[in-house]
Amino acid sequence: MGKTYRNYSKTSKTPRRPYEKSRLDSELKLLGEYGLKTKREVWRVEYTMAKIRSVARSLLTLPAKHPKRVFEGEALLRRLTRMGILNESEQRLDFVLSLDIAKFLDRRLQTRVFQAGLAKSIHHARVLIRQRHIRVGKRMVNVPSFMVRTDSEKHIEYSLTSPLGGGRPGRHKRKTLAAGGGAEQEEEL
Repeated sequence: MGKTYRNYSKTSKTPRRPYEKSRLDSELKLLGEYGLKTKREVWRVEYTMAKIRSVARSLLTLPAKHPKRVFEGEALLRRLTRMGILNESEQRLDFVLSLDIAKFLDRRLQTRVFQAGLAKSIHHARVLIRQRHIRVGKRMVNVPSFMVRTDSEKHIEYSLTSPLGGGRPGRHKRKTLAAGGGAEQEEEL
């Protein structure tokens, strides 16, 4: 039972004013619109945005031709473009400072599954992801907050083992088929 040497850090930050009405209303609206489970998911995205913005602010203080600003600034813009958060026309650090939370929440797997038409609602999309019915490329993903890149967006589909994607039938369907319920349904048709 030795010491643990794992590094860890906070992934979210609670608001300074817990009962600010305008913030509470906007968070509740985001929860409903994007089908989030808790407000901590909103705070986690806000914390990520704050870290990205602080890097952009520190780079903007450097001169335009400074090697650090050129190298790290292009890397930041390239990463945000690959994630689909910035467009090709928004390739300046000023646009990083004007990012809003909706752009990040639009890139979540849960939102992408709903917009692709694989789920009936945003909440149904979350259930499908958690129950391992969705894959991105060849990789099964069961995390609704998975950030989908633009190049892998067209590869979101039902997993091969899922009954929705052509896998073996679910527990209830197998039970009715074994009891002979499936044959009666076929005769009626």
